[in-house]
Amino acid sequence: MKFHYILLIPFVLAGCGGASTQAQHNKKAIPIYNQAYQENGMPDTIMEILQEARHAYVLVDPFEENVTVHIANIRANDNEVAGYISAGTGENWRADFDKLKPYLTTEKWQEWPGEFFVSEVETGILPVMKKRIDKMANWGLDWVEFDNMDWLDKESKEKYGLNASVKAAKSYINTLCDYAHTKGIRCMAKNTVEGFETFDGVLYESYDTDKNWWDHAGMQSFLRAGKLVIVNHYHESDCDAVYTEYRTYYHSNTISFICEDTAQHKYRHYNQK
Repeated sequence: MKFHYILLIPFVLAGCGGASTQAQHNKKAIPIYNQAYQENGMPDTIMEILQEARHAYVLVDPFEENVTVHIANIRANDNEVAGYISAGTGENWRADFDKLKPYLTTEKWQEWPGEFFVSEVETGILPVMKKRIDKMANWGLDWVEFDNMDWLDKESKEKYGLNASVKAAKSYINTLCDYAHTKGIRCMAKNTVEGFETFDGVLYESYDTDKNWWDHAGMQSFLRAGKLVIVNHYHESDCDAVYTEYRTYYHSNTISFICEDTAQHKYRHYNQK
């Protein structure tokens, strides 16, 4: 699941927004696997992950049936396993949806069936979300990936009548990340790092018609810090070319990349050993 501003900007290699530094090369790019979501093709299956993923960041939806039983075996292949959480929405297929309902809008998010925006973050939503993180810790997950972190923009706030402020929304997500850290779990941001400097990595969603739309300085700051930076690229006929573009633009060999291949109708994985 994704949510971001659509910025149609040219993707030009010349004039990159920032020079490379030694810190950018402290962390090697690693393979990325994604069982939790996709745009057009098929996500990675658990069986594919068990057979192929090595020394990788592996994202799973641990709240789906028959996923958690495989976490130990996935980790045994020197993989780091992340669990998916939507921070900015409540999903009506989750077991704890009724507990989240008091803090959500009553109108469904029009882009994603079954999802409702979080409207209130300063009352009882934190304990519900922390229980998800408690489960992730018990399951042995290494990361939590927070989706829909930028849900509370001006347009959505007005359209859906969201009560929370941007400041309160960021505080809510940072509080969840701080809590994950107390459980020994790292935090993966998604599509934004503004106000989330304590996160341990970031994943940006990229599109064949909308590449490099995010804040370049934010991405560079995580690269310089040696944090895990991932580009999850969708609906692409030439994945190799796009990966080269990103590495060239940011003067970095540390960007980890996964690409939805239109010919294969599934993800292609890079940086395999």
